[in-house]
Amino acid sequence: MITEMDGIAGALILGLVIGLSGALAPGPTLVATIRGALSEGWAAGPKIAAGHAALETAVFLAVVAGLGIAADPVGPAVALVGGAALVVFGTMTIRESRKAVLEAAPGGAAAGNPYVAGAVTSAANPYFWIWWLTIGAGLLLDGLAGGLAVAGAFMIGHWAADFGWFGLVAAATAGGRRVMSVGQYRLVLAACGVFLILFGASYLWQAFA
Repeated sequence: MITEMDGIAGALILGLVIGLSGALAPGPTLVATIRGALSEGWAAGPKIAAGHAALETAVFLAVVAGLGIAADPVGPAVALVGGAALVVFGTMTIRESRKAVLEAAPGGAAAGNPYVAGAVTSAANPYFWIWWLTIGAGLLLDGLAGGLAVAGAFMIGHWAADFGWFGLVAAATAGGRRVMSVGQYRLVLAACGVFLILFGASYLWQAFA
């Protein structure tokens, strides 16, 4: 749990790892990054990540202003819901890793304004909201138990993963290169899924301990 780790540094690392597991997963935001890079170059990556982060900032503020006041940050209900969601998302990540590819399907609409694309593709993705209503909210509430700085460090780590990965994908795509082979990508994605399951199991242990 965030509050059981080494304060701000632990929250930062946890946010980075958890964020990377989400950023790596195939989805509309990743596709928008690849298409944007083909028309705008490497700059599309940070811009799309910024649009994505803007939406997440609103979610973060809502949790801090609302749920952070009304809920018990380390209560068993939060641990149970968050742990179960982590296990489910981890299992889905492992399953998706078997056929995941780092490319956009031929055709389709252009990315358009990359800032808007980052926000819209995130908002239109139901998994984004499911993640934030379960895993994200639970981790933020846990972080708030250690103070606003700890919760903020978790978000900074989370955003670092988004900007780093989408920026890398955009730069590689614009340069006509691959970030990694399909096999390597699937292996890393599967490893992220295993991490989510193990971390979710630790949450469930807290709920029933």
